[in-house]
Amino acid sequence: MRNVYDILEERGYIEQVTHDGLKEWFEKEKVNFYIGFDPTADSLHIGHFVSAMVASHMQKAGHRPIILIGGGTAMIGDPSGRTDMRSMMTKETIDHNVECFKKQLSKFVSFEGDNAAVIVNNGDWLLDLNYINFIRDIGAYFSVNQMLTADCYKKRLEKGLSFLEFNYMLMQAYDFLVLYKKYNCSLEIGGNDQWSNILAGADLIRRKERATAFGLTFKLLLTSEGTKMGKTAKGALWLDPEKTSPYEFYQYFRNVADADVKNTMCLLTYLPVEEINRLCDVEGEQINEAKKILAYEITKIVHGEEEAEKAKSAAEALFGGAGDIASMPTTKIESLPISITDLLVQTKLAPSKGQARILIEQGGISIDDEKITDTNYMINEINDYIVVKKGKKTFHKVEL
Repeated sequence: MRNVYDILEERGYIEQVTHDGLKEWFEKEKVNFYIGFDPTADSLHIGHFVSAMVASHMQKAGHRPIILIGGGTAMIGDPSGRTDMRSMMTKETIDHNVECFKKQLSKFVSFEGDNAAVIVNNGDWLLDLNYINFIRDIGAYFSVNQMLTADCYKKRLEKGLSFLEFNYMLMQAYDFLVLYKKYNCSLEIGGNDQWSNILAGADLIRRKERATAFGLTFKLLLTSEGTKMGKTAKGALWLDPEKTSPYEFYQYFRNVADADVKNTMCLLTYLPVEEINRLCDVEGEQINEAKKILAYEITKIVHGEEEAEKAKSAAEALFGGAGDIASMPTTKIESLPISITDLLVQTKLAPSKGQARILIEQGGISIDDEKITDTNYMINEINDYIVVKKGKKTFHKVEL
């Protein structure tokens, strides 16, 4: 079996490691590793996809995932990558979100077999902590000066960092220590925005337990222009089919920019790298075949083969009726957001806002094959392009 480090490196996941020796460790033994997800919503979104795929590759290579759901840390909120403070959630809401995450993560990792994944909730040990004991036992190992140099805090200092959020790093480091003691877990993995928190945990184990702990971060899911992937006309791209339909999910990846296909295929599918190279190292419109495969493979992972087939068939039916996408009438709009009525007027699919509202109320307008019923509907994001459908046979491509 190939060393998982080589697999992750070949596919372009690895961003940083705490120190040398991780690859050799993977060769010598089966590693217990953990990855954390804070349940700030009732569904995972596309930003979590890379994390789940890394955990999946690690388990397939024989290592054991410990999935930590942050039922405790979510009570505070991670300041990493944010310029404002997260809103407070109730314990009941967090508990509900935890259950939703467990169900979705089972599509990526197995909870059976010799290296069966384990799900833990850090609320089990964080919520009943004695604060004085915690600060004496854990806080003594942290330097405030050093913490303030961390990227996750520097960005927040500009707008004001609450003492509540300042505790987050200590709590995440404590998670690593608890899992080290309970599960012999000596590796934490996470997105590159978690680098400071991971370093803190590894250092806490080194200083308190006189033991070596590793950290590995991987790429965030970004476009070739450096912006986060996963924004649609309706907002975030969720893994929950009730929030983002399998068809809309499929269409998002069918429509990614040409420059993003190869990287996305490496990070979010199980296709061999050799096949990815063959599909993506092409010119011109030939990349569209790779986009179809990308959309199908990702939808199959998240929603299952049956839903992927349905989405593929629906897309083929849509574009079959529209003819070649390249020859479709196209309108470029200058800025977002834009209301659906204004969009219909700009594309000349409706002569006036009044006629646009009538079309919508009669069920005659769809965006990417999703019927629009709200006359106040706003288009907030466009990734590459969207297709507006009027009736059964009129199609119009809209670009930003």
